[in-house]
Amino acid sequence: MFIPTKNEKTSSSRDNASIPTVLIVDDEPDIIELLELTLARMGVNVESATCINDAKARLESHNFQVCLTDMRLPDGDGLMLVDYITKHCADLPVAVITAYGTTENAVAALKAGAFDYLSKPVSLDQLRALVKSALSLPPMQNETNIGVKQSERTLLGDSAPMQRLRATIEKLSRSQAAVYISGESGSGKELAARLIHERSARHAGSFVAVNCGAIPENLMESEFFGYKKGAFTGAAADHDGFFHAANGGTLFLDEVADLPLAMQVKLLRVIQEKQVRKIGETKEENVDVRIISATHQKLSECIENGKFRQDLYYRLNVIALKMPALREMREDIPLIAKAILAKLCHAMKREVCSLKKDAMNALASYDFPGNVRELENILERTLALCADNKIDKTELQLNSVEKLQEPVDRSPATTDGDLPLQDYLDQLEKESIAKALEKSRYNRTAAARLLGITVRSMRYRMERLGMNVKK
Repeated sequence: MFIPTKNEKTSSSRDNASIPTVLIVDDEPDIIELLELTLARMGVNVESATCINDAKARLESHNFQVCLTDMRLPDGDGLMLVDYITKHCADLPVAVITAYGTTENAVAALKAGAFDYLSKPVSLDQLRALVKSALSLPPMQNETNIGVKQSERTLLGDSAPMQRLRATIEKLSRSQAAVYISGESGSGKELAARLIHERSARHAGSFVAVNCGAIPENLMESEFFGYKKGAFTGAAADHDGFFHAANGGTLFLDEVADLPLAMQVKLLRVIQEKQVRKIGETKEENVDVRIISATHQKLSECIENGKFRQDLYYRLNVIALKMPALREMREDIPLIAKAILAKLCHAMKREVCSLKKDAMNALASYDFPGNVRELENILERTLALCADNKIDKTELQLNSVEKLQEPVDRSPATTDGDLPLQDYLDQLEKESIAKALEKSRYNRTAAARLLGITVRSMRYRMERLGMNVKK
């Protein structure tokens, strides 16, 4: 029997396993030759097909690591092949080559499940970058394996909405398309964005999260795009902006609806041109950034009210992801609550606590307007006030929270206190905020957590109600 030497084993393994193979689907010989020569110089094997049927036959008999297909083929369009690969070769990244200026086709390809797209005439630098990025995609995870490792960020739950969410995130992670995440406050939008990044081809790059509502308007341009030394008073050194920090990775724009219109125009240009110019700089720099945006507001209403640009919305909302509310997956509440309790107890360096049956039932029947963030706040508050390791229903103090959130009769009649409806609601809201502030010793961040709202939202409510608390 022939036994290969160590060097021969290494060579054989390299030839058979380590060299990736790319499938090119195009009916133009010149294009195929150009792509073959370029990819061959990258050390990549190349096979070609001239139509969809030929490509399907090759996909059934060979394993490929990347597929590049033209949009127009003799027996159909590239979207048909993208759809076939999505259904039968889900772990194979496919990129579409479109005619110059046909943005609609590119967006349609991304929505259909394409990894990315190239415009004709094909830029060889972009081609090499695309193939390199596609080859760096981590292996696709099965539904049964997603969220198993405790060391990784996870989305816990076995409900149908959670299973659909995990499957969608897995699909989005294998694309370069911009993603718009919508959902209520506290539903885990940033966690979803991080999971998309960590399972994407950009996982080795930076994930930069930006709260658009927390940056003063006069600092936005310098924070997003950076500045050169001496560009303005106080610019003592060169400063990189968010786009530079996220170059090669992902930029997460949280509460994107809070961007002022002037900044929206500049952001739109950067997304279109993929170039950034620092303040005080004369030339633009190329940036390679994937944009994921999120907000709890309805952007369609913001567009109607003139607060958000429609053209920017279409750039950001290439693929939409809706985060389910916690009340839509009540069967997952016990599992999520146990995981949060374990994490909080570990942080507090105390023995892991558990919820009694009545406490668990109470949580499962509660509506959680603040979603998972509110659940975490309730459990954190409970642990701070509870010395026992067994938590019962009364220690959760859900009744006091429910009273603040129970629906009010919205008929034109006045309330029992002979106040107009809006005055009565304002009075309730004012009392709730005052109690939360007193309980948190006038720490607005802690008070906002108790109320299940953001600090920005609480500040707005306090200003509207005339509550000028300076403590």
